[in-house]
Amino acid sequence: MTSKDNRRLDVILAAGLFAFVALPWYRIRSGFFSFEWPAKIFSSDKFWPGLFQIASGHWQLLPIFALVLCAVYLRLAREPGDRGKALIYVGVAGLAWMLVEGLSIGLRGWNWGLLETTLGDISGQPAFGAGAVVIGTVFALMIAFGAAERGALKGDAFVLGAITLIVLLVSIFVFYPLISMFTGAFQEFDGSFTTEGVQRNIIDPKIWSLSCLVGGNCGVAWRTFFLAICTATGTTIMGLVFALVATRTGFRFKKSLRLLTVLPIITPPFVVGLALTMLLGRSGSLTHVIESATGWELGRWLYGLTGIWIAQMLSFTPISFLVLIGVVDGISPSMEEASQTLRSDRWRTFRKVSLPLMAPGLANAFLIGFIESMADFGNPLVLGGSGGVLSTEIFFAVVGAQNDPARAAVLATVLLVFTLSAFLAQRLWLTGRNFATVTGKGDGGRHISLPRRVAIPVITLAVAWAIFTITVYAMIVFGGFVKVWGLDHSLTFDHYIRAFGVSWENGLQWTGVAWDSFWTTMGISLIAAPLTAAVGLLTAWLIVRQRFPGRSMFEFALMMSFAIPGTVIGISYIMAFNLPPLQMTGTAAILIACFVFRNMPVGVRGGVAAMSQLDGSLDEASLTLGGNSGRTVRKVILPLMRPAILAALVYSFVRAITSISAVIFLVSAKYNMATAYIVGLVENGEYGIAIAYSSVLILVMITVIGGFQLLVGERRIRRREKTTFDTPTKEALA
Repeated sequence: MTSKDNRRLDVILAAGLFAFVALPWYRIRSGFFSFEWPAKIFSSDKFWPGLFQIASGHWQLLPIFALVLCAVYLRLAREPGDRGKALIYVGVAGLAWMLVEGLSIGLRGWNWGLLETTLGDISGQPAFGAGAVVIGTVFALMIAFGAAERGALKGDAFVLGAITLIVLLVSIFVFYPLISMFTGAFQEFDGSFTTEGVQRNIIDPKIWSLSCLVGGNCGVAWRTFFLAICTATGTTIMGLVFALVATRTGFRFKKSLRLLTVLPIITPPFVVGLALTMLLGRSGSLTHVIESATGWELGRWLYGLTGIWIAQMLSFTPISFLVLIGVVDGISPSMEEASQTLRSDRWRTFRKVSLPLMAPGLANAFLIGFIESMADFGNPLVLGGSGGVLSTEIFFAVVGAQNDPARAAVLATVLLVFTLSAFLAQRLWLTGRNFATVTGKGDGGRHISLPRRVAIPVITLAVAWAIFTITVYAMIVFGGFVKVWGLDHSLTFDHYIRAFGVSWENGLQWTGVAWDSFWTTMGISLIAAPLTAAVGLLTAWLIVRQRFPGRSMFEFALMMSFAIPGTVIGISYIMAFNLPPLQMTGTAAILIACFVFRNMPVGVRGGVAAMSQLDGSLDEASLTLGGNSGRTVRKVILPLMRPAILAALVYSFVRAITSISAVIFLVSAKYNMATAYIVGLVENGEYGIAIAYSSVLILVMITVIGGFQLLVGERRIRRREKTTFDTPTKEALA
């Protein structure tokens, strides 16, 4: 055990020393992976490693180097049983000093006037680079390995290292941006602190006014809150309607209905709003039909909360359905049969037994609808008119003419308070309640059919909604093949040619205007998807299989990031990563980090669900046979979780392509994602190209999901066949 402890400590110490003498300490403008720095590492101080930076006068790095040397001394002078606590102290001190000096010293010197007055002038420093990142990781692993040498979690260094690194990453990419956003509200452009901007905005009637109660206009906060309540209620009801039709009726077209529920999930978020404009806008097709038939002047009724609500209902009902179908189908038939045995009719059984047991699913569906509505950016941008919501107001406070960071931070804080309050209320309401109906005993019963008084309106509502959805998507397809929507409906391929044209002159050339953003989107999504799946599934394994202090708080903190709207994440990332110590704006890294930690909670929940189906004795058998935790995860757990891994990969890939609320703040000219590019097309009136681009994205995502379904289905069949023929004795021997 001692040699293993020394071996892993040798590896991280060697990495730390190498980073100090060979890797650039500060950020390189052209990027680390451009590999411009090796040739210039000794010719310019911009590329110097940490040791050379200390020699050039950056004395603030000296304690970091001293702590690394202290860890080297502990390795050489002490045995593993005697140095654990000292290693923890060195790791904590190293991370703390890097945090303090990184936040205190900016590009021009001290970030705060008090430090300059107390300590005098100091030369500025750029953001941390590759060397600093490696050293920070080394300090974090020192904490983990020191705790392992002291016997924490049975001395399992892999588990302790995973916990430490995940906590560090979540702290950097979830909590640090939020703290930066809050402090940014009280900071002027020169770094001085002031409360003037917050005081001015926090009492602004445009945010909090309730004059709508007497016929005026509500403030943007209450307007957004009211819209979110309506959307959450409507999507929960419609999701329940679709779930009941799919599981409790004899409706003949269930598969087609389920296909319709998938389409909005893989549709870029503002495309539904654009299609509604083509259908019901001032020059819309259906608007012309209604006006011709009735003589009514419909005007601009679609632009405002009504239009946003319709678009959000179309966009978010499928998510509610996917949450509720498992809950509705998971209710034990024996509970309903027992009710009928006691002479309750189907209506009373549905009302008194089935519906109450759906409470957790209904609460989750309502919460998701509420948060999605609050965070929605694309639909309000297209259909908001003069009545904006919090997400669009935040956007215009950052990129508009007003350029008011304090207002953006205040609005983002209001948005965050609303969503976190809903998240906490849902958890408190469900805490202590038991809705379990499925036990380990067999249950051969069948679900009761819906009573006639419920089945008829439910099927009617589902069919009407399906027809409306098909009409909206027909508008999307049609809009890509006409010259000018509303004026010239002659068919053409010009929009697709302009967007995705190719030329064979002098070899293959991508001449379409959309290719750059398309390849950027595919590349970043393909990088972010496996990272999201890896972090989410590793975290799920820690939560389900490991017992460590603060595990409940650890899980809650991770899931709380789900309740943070994308708009808040976008503005907080801008405020956190636009300046040292971590400067990432304008790079692909900030987009990847945003996708990973925005979508990670879904990967965690999917991993927890999959892990719960794997008996813990599998892990114990591997450990008993001499495998460590890392080998157990790699050889035992991961092969059994292939469906969950594929699901996490596809979900992450799709979300990275369709995300807009956070991405709109983070894209740059070099890294422009598809959704942000399409928003620019819409703002410029290029509706045909926007729809053509969106249609191609939908086809790409359908292809990915289709491949995912084939892979999962094939593996399930093989597993089922194997389970059928293998005897318990063979399984035990294996």
